[in-house]
Amino acid sequence: MRHNKKFNHLGRTASHRNAMLSNMAVSLIKHKRITTTVEKAKALKKFVEPLLTKSKNDTTNSRRVVFSYLKDKYAITELFKEISVKIADRPGGYTRIIKTGHRLGDNASMCFIELVDYDDNMAKEKVAKKSTRTRRSKKTAASVAEEAPVAQEAQAEEAKAE
Repeated sequence: MRHNKKFNHLGRTASHRNAMLSNMAVSLIKHKRITTTVEKAKALKKFVEPLLTKSKNDTTNSRRVVFSYLKDKYAITELFKEISVKIADRPGGYTRIIKTGHRLGDNASMCFIELVDYDDNMAKEKVAKKSTRTRRSKKTAASVAEEAPVAQEAQAEEAKAE
């Protein structure tokens, strides 16, 4: 029975699990997004988020503590120089897990885990859509006359850009 067992052992010994999570955390820091199984991603999230919180305070002691987990100088430099600046104002939740389906070979549920502040697709501000007319709304002649010059200017700017 697994009463009161708080974390997923991932079918590995403790040393193998720690080494795997350390390597995955280094890859996540270097590449900002990695693809893995959902179970490993959840374990990695619990492993890496305290390290990201520790990196906000750039002291010698915090660098040594994080280095004791990661064992990679370049990842530590990247973490304390670039990533900690981007996550400085975020109170937590530095990673995001997005499920992508099942792996073809063994049907394992796959996902990618990424650093939230580095996702290009989510970071782009949404472009405001033009308000579409409903069936019953009627534009006045004055509002139509105001929109015509704006549309012509937008077309002229697009032609210059091309």
